[in-house]
Amino acid sequence: MNSAAQASLHSRALGAYLGLAVGDALGATVEFLTPNEIRQQYGELRDIVGGGWLRLKAGQVTDDTQMSLALGAAILESGGWDLRNIAAHWLAWLKSKPIDVGNTCRRGLVRYGRDGSLAGAFSDGDAGNGALMRNLPAILFAFRDAERLARCAIEQAHVTHHHPLSDAATLSFARMLADLLHGGHWRDNLQQTRRTALALVEAHRQFRFDPYPKRATGYVVDTVQTVLHAFFSTDSFESCVITTVNWGGDADTTGAIAGMLAGAHYGVEAIPARWLRRLDGAVRREIEHQAPALLALGASLVEAPDGA
Repeated sequence: MNSAAQASLHSRALGAYLGLAVGDALGATVEFLTPNEIRQQYGELRDIVGGGWLRLKAGQVTDDTQMSLALGAAILESGGWDLRNIAAHWLAWLKSKPIDVGNTCRRGLVRYGRDGSLAGAFSDGDAGNGALMRNLPAILFAFRDAERLARCAIEQAHVTHHHPLSDAATLSFARMLADLLHGGHWRDNLQQTRRTALALVEAHRQFRFDPYPKRATGYVVDTVQTVLHAFFSTDSFESCVITTVNWGGDADTTGAIAGMLAGAHYGVEAIPARWLRRLDGAVRREIEHQAPALLALGASLVEAPDGA
């Protein structure tokens, strides 16, 4: 890979990871609010100000970013894909009494802690967005190998979420992000991303996002519709994330997922500096460490595939 391509990949990967965190920090302020309530309180939320139902400090992140960081740390610690170590990192995170954790994630991690199982049985209650929100480190690690990418995405999902709609969304977004990370002309990338999104809709009509149904809950279908509507109807990182979080609902997670997708498309340079300045410093430093390390580890395994 030449130096220009390497710089572009680094920008897209770091943009996705920091985009996840700033989207989380921005959206957490208006989580569980309706669009009308947001307008009454903020007009349009455009800045990372903290508060919300969790009473966050400005720049503080929630479980979306924290579970992603735990996943990335586990991959790097193992020098490859070790699902048991990933689950152990998540369980340690849960035992640290995080400020927020989804019910499905909690239930799956408690099950793992009790019996050591790395996947639960199928459940109708597992169609939330928790597996989708935290998958980015696995993508940065595995995006060069489609088979490895699919295996990692689904294995990490099934630790807590075992539902075909969760699987479909997690795998589809992994492929979209992989396409964006591979680089190329921005217009070609956008067209390929749209083709992947439309293939998801073709396979599971519930995910149809045009026209937008205007629901932004933690149900994975609503989450995907909100993010894809915002991504394809805006033309910048900032407008994509602002549009997403101002729909309210599960806004920390929709904001995080929109941020990772837009960050991979527009690059880290497109993230507003005022948001990066507000982001928790320790979180930012860990992301800036993990993103290139995950890329490097994944590249090394392309030449030595048995290491995964």
